[in-house]
Amino acid sequence: MGQRIDFETLYNILREISASLHSGAHVKDVLDTIVMKSAEMLNARGALIRILNQETNQLELGAAYGLSDQYVSKGPIPREKIITDLCRQNRIIIVRDILNDPRVQRPQEVWAEGIRMIIDSPITYKDDVLGILRIYFDEPREFSEEELHYIILIAERGASVIQKAQLIEMQESRYDQLALQTEKLSAMGRMAAGIAHEINNPLAGILLFSSNLLKKAPKEGPFREGLEIIMQETLRCKTIIHELLEFSRSSVPKTALVDVNNVIMRAIHLLENEFRLRHIRLEVDLSKQLPKIIIDEHQIEQILVNLLLNAIQAIEEQGTVTILSNVTSDRRNVAIEVSDTGCGIPPENMSKIFEPFFSTKAKGTGLGLAVTYGIVQKHGGHVYAFSQPNQGSRFIIELPIPPDVHQGETRR
Repeated sequence: MGQRIDFETLYNILREISASLHSGAHVKDVLDTIVMKSAEMLNARGALIRILNQETNQLELGAAYGLSDQYVSKGPIPREKIITDLCRQNRIIIVRDILNDPRVQRPQEVWAEGIRMIIDSPITYKDDVLGILRIYFDEPREFSEEELHYIILIAERGASVIQKAQLIEMQESRYDQLALQTEKLSAMGRMAAGIAHEINNPLAGILLFSSNLLKKAPKEGPFREGLEIIMQETLRCKTIIHELLEFSRSSVPKTALVDVNNVIMRAIHLLENEFRLRHIRLEVDLSKQLPKIIIDEHQIEQILVNLLLNAIQAIEEQGTVTILSNVTSDRRNVAIEVSDTGCGIPPENMSKIFEPFFSTKAKGTGLGLAVTYGIVQKHGGHVYAFSQPNQGSRFIIELPIPPDVHQGETRR
């Protein structure tokens, strides 16, 4: 017959695991607690948790207790040999024939370890098997319903821990990407400043002498055509240098309390002819309830012009560009949205669009969105991009509302 588990002891164990799970403790420490308490509660030789790696489709060691290093260091095992039955039956499996059961990997080594019986319990979350809890015994024995129910409860806690581990891993990956992006932008800014100052003066000299020669060149012929190409490409280089300087500037924005709708309308006015010549429809929906925010209006106007130009260039034929403003649902930011019905951005390029010099345009410098990202960051805001091929693009800029405005709204 199985042993009777004291309810208070079980409750304390589950509470300890839950407390460590929500306290910010390292996931490995929580898994260690689960395997140790599982083995101790059932008077088992030891226990381990294996977590399913979705990429390799193998069960990797998450934590182990009471087993030799030689045994647990054998590496991951294929999921099929263990998980198949657990998925199909979704219940605890008791392995009594160590040497002949196909669910036991390296049975001779398990036997040599002194193991005579194994219990496998699936660690599941919403019908997905995340891993297994495996408990090892020195000798065969029977189990009470209480003990089996206890194992299921422990496995459920294991699922919570693994979910937390996967969430932390995803968040850390996103943080690493943002940190890398910030470092790349910082390094590129330092390099850009040096390059710009070194190249700008020679370019000015080339442009000056080319202009003088052009005045003396014949009105037609290859000589004049060559000079015109030199001047055209030199001007293009100066444009790139100008954008590099804009990108590399680390000065604090010259801010003032501004109505952002006025800034939006100025940006639109600058590009009215572009919309008209390309037969692109412009839809404007600006909230009349926007509070004033502290921004450098010239910098914000610059990035709005850039986003609108990108939207215009993304539309090959007739289409629509929409620009709107509103207050975010948490009332902490003013949001400006620019969207288009253009060609969209391929998924593989979405993570690169804010990187310096990344461009899919034939004559693009790849600095426009990098500059946009930098300006918005300096304002303490955020920029978001959404796009699908042939379904257009949408860029959202969020700029913080001053705290005193929050307080004023609260008082009203």
